[in-house]
Amino acid sequence: MARSAAHRRASTEKTRPSVFWVLAVVVVPLVGLFAKIRIEGAENLPQEGAYVVAPNHNSEFDPLIVAVAVWRLGRAPRFMAKESLFRVPVLGWALRATGMVPVARSSSAASAKQTLQTSAELVERGRGVIVYPEGTLTRDPDLWPMRGKTGAVRLAAAGGIPLIPFAHWGVQEIMPRYGKLRFPRRREVTVVVGEPIDLGDLAGAQTSPAGLAQGTTRLMDALARLVGAVRGAEPPAERWNPASHRQTETGRFES
Repeated sequence: MARSAAHRRASTEKTRPSVFWVLAVVVVPLVGLFAKIRIEGAENLPQEGAYVVAPNHNSEFDPLIVAVAVWRLGRAPRFMAKESLFRVPVLGWALRATGMVPVARSSSAASAKQTLQTSAELVERGRGVIVYPEGTLTRDPDLWPMRGKTGAVRLAAAGGIPLIPFAHWGVQEIMPRYGKLRFPRRREVTVVVGEPIDLGDLAGAQTSPAGLAQGTTRLMDALARLVGAVRGAEPPAERWNPASHRQTETGRFES
């Protein structure tokens, strides 16, 4: 059977000339000065079609690690970015040129509508997107994945797109949470690509609050297990909840 146009586009997104190649020439060697990236579970990232990658977040440096890992696995790394950033001169152009995905934060209705639109576009174009389910750097004092937000699950469920937990460990040795870069020592970073999260049994997962919550719990538990396997430690039974510890979920904080 002939492959769809979307699949043909997806399978050539790294091999054809693009803005990503220009960025890769700069970013990949730069990240290589700081990190030796080891990837496990590469077979779990689809080589064709849309997907949602959901990484843990414990360092301001880890988006670069995630981007380079996704690029090495043959896909173009595209992130969800705040809609306001697309209106910034130069930066907005760069975000649009690389196909980054704007996310609306103005209202739940606007967010839900944009999720459906974004999912449809990802499926049509056969593209992947990277969504941090925690929404910010983890507040957990031991750097375990904390309570997740529903965005990644909502996006994946709305389009029937594979939801891929994407764990990493070691980046905090390069740049501690809200800390400074440690250089010139090169650190080993392990990236583990998990198996897709099954959302098929969650009725109305893209719209039902209960379905979204259950799917997000499933995602964060899987992500914590992957991080625990890399660390050689057992993750906590419950995810850290900033609200229970009187912590804000945006901006910097004192641990």
